[in-house]
Amino acid sequence: MILTTTNSIDGKQVTNYLGIIVGTTYTSNTGATKGMSFKDIFNSKKYYENYEKGLEAAKESAFDKLKVQALEKQANAIIGVSIDIEMMSTTGVTMISVIGTAVRVQ
Repeated sequence: MILTTTNSIDGKQVTNYLGIIVGTTYTSNTGATKGMSFKDIFNSKKYYENYEKGLEAAKESAFDKLKVQALEKQANAIIGVSIDIEMMSTTGVTMISVIGTAVRVQ
């Protein structure tokens, strides 16, 4: 599966535009302390490393959902990919959305 942020793929011709697809996932800030010792919870470096790992896993999950939707539409590429990360400050939840256009290319 080819994924690109651009609206075209060098050397490939888009033969069918199959529609806009979205992969969305959520992650919680409270997960950043999972598996950490009590002492490490107060170590900001370790806390942010754990939080970053959680965000990375959530991003990969969103991309996986995007690819599944593309395959359901029988696409072999996704163009115009963009990522939107929204922090909901009142709940401590982060939403990650990956958006693109499913296409068939030669």
